[in-house]
Order: sequence, then C-alpha cells, then structure tokens
Amino acid sequence: MPGNSSRKGAIRKSSKRPTAGSGGRVRRGLEGKGPTPKATEREYHKAHKIAEAKKRAAAKKGAPRGRRRTGDAEWIAGRNPVVEALREKVPVTAVYVAEGAERDNRLREVFRLAAEQGIGLLEISRGELDRLTDGAVHQGLAAKIPAYEYAHPDDLLDAADEAGEAPLIVVLDSITDPRNLGAIVRSAAGFGAHGVVIPERRAASMTASAWKTSAGAAARCPVAQTVNLTRQIKAFQEAGCFVVGLAADGDLTLPELAADADLARGPLVIVVGSEGDGLSRLVSENCDRLMSIPMAGVLESLNAGVAASVALYAVAEARAQR
Repeated sequence: MPGNSSRKGAIRKSSKRPTAGSGGRVRRGLEGKGPTPKATEREYHKAHKIAEAKKRAAAKKGAPRGRRRTGDAEWIAGRNPVVEALREKVPVTAVYVAEGAERDNRLREVFRLAAEQGIGLLEISRGELDRLTDGAVHQGLAAKIPAYEYAHPDDLLDAADEAGEAPLIVVLDSITDPRNLGAIVRSAAGFGAHGVVIPERRAASMTASAWKTSAGAAARCPVAQTVNLTRQIKAFQEAGCFVVGLAADGDLTLPELAADADLARGPLVIVVGSEGDGLSRLVSENCDRLMSIPMAGVLESLNAGVAASVALYAVAEARAQR
C-alpha cells in the first residue's frame, strides 16, 4: 500500500541510526580508547624505533664506565727494587719487613719514604714473607702494589674534550716489554698525549716494572685496554681521529706530518708496533697512513719506546706553534 515503507524494496527516507560508512559508527568503535597515540608512542612506527634508539645511545654514553682492575696484587721483592719503587712513587699499599732484618741505609730510606707517603709498615716472619713473595729473593723486604686500574678507551677522548684539545692518543700493537710500555707512558705524559691504549692479550701490562720505568707518569697518563685493537682503531676513526702507524717503509715521513697543520694539530692516533716485528698486518691495513722516521746512517729502526718519543715530540712541537 502507498505510504507503507516496510514493503520489499522500499527506501528509508530518514533514520536516527547512522548509515553504513558514516562517522557515527567509527566514533562508537573508538569510545573509551582516548586520543590516537603519537607516532613516537606506537611500537611499530618508525618514529618510535628512532626515539628508542636515541634513548639507548644516550643511556650508553651517560653510563659510568669507571676503571677496570685486572689481575691480582703484585709484589716487589728486594731492597733496591723497593727503594726504587718508593722513589718513583709507585702506588705501594704496604711494605713488609722480615723479623730481624738488618737495618742498613736502604731499609732506613724505605722507612722514611713510607712514612712520608703514608704507607703502612708491617713486620712479619721470614717464612711468611717467603710465602707471600712466592720464594723470591726479598732480602727481608717486599712491597705490595695493587692491580692496575685500566681506563676505558673512550675515556681518553673524553679527557681531550674536557681539556678543549684535539685528541692525541698512542696505541701499542703487541709491545711485550714492560719497560718499553713504561717508557712510552712516560713520553705520552711528557708530550701532552691524552692516554695510551694496549691490547688485553699478548702484550705487556702495567706491572711494577712498567710503573717504575714510567717514573710516576702512569699516575698522570691513563692507560686503557682493549679486547680488539683493530676494532678500537676503527672506533677512533669513526670518532674523527686520523690514525698513523709507525713503519720503516711508511709513505709519509714524520717531518711531513709535523708540517701539515691539519694532521699534526687535529685528532691524531699514533700506532707503535712491537719491538721485533713492527705493526701486525691487520693493524697496518687499518691505519690511514704509515709514517716513517727519517734517520741518517745505517741504523735500520728505532726501539719502540724511542720511536714513540720522537714522534710525540714532533707532534707536540707542531701543536705548540699554533
């Protein structure tokens, strides 16, 4: 019948309910869910992933690295070695004297230096001192030093940044003689380097011998350890450092580097090779340039410690001429 809108095929002219596809149905579906989250709050969104990556990087950068202590305490045995260690201000924690030990001039000097430096003196039996020093010839006197606390390689970059200076870092490739290590640390401190990096394995570490050779410089110039030397060199390069390796056949000479203001005065890493074999293949391949030190005469190469000192002196002179 006319006017009967319920018949089949009839068109509804009006309704209080929304038609399909209208905003009303969508609004009801979102009721109670609140506003649409920001892009950075949606886990699947690229903006969220970028923001999270930045947070992780910031947390990693701001995390305290601290210094890492490796190994056990070390003993210096014998009257002359103990006297020398105290003179060079090696960080001795205690001096042990055997009961009944002869009081000679060296022992009296040890007593005086220990008192001046606030180091404790302990008197123990000779048998106990034998045990502590593992049977070394101690002459009734020994000193105990703690395991060295190594810096993190990034600490060296931070130290340069805090000083408002371009980084100058020395990297040692398999230096096995602790006296060479100590000599290089001493030169690094004397010529303004921000630290020395050594490998964790197959290389000299900061033993009492290295401490003594550094003449106390190890207390002023941080030494860092790294698990992978090649990876650390690449990290320094990514931080903007130019890496030069000392090599007898280098295509860059030390005078050329010193004369290049951008190189000598910019962020610089000097890599020194082992006493006998020089730079290892991987380390050599990852240096930006290989640098030689010109010499007169027939001398083929310099001792690693001497070579590092010569290179550091030249760079320090170039930087002082700003």
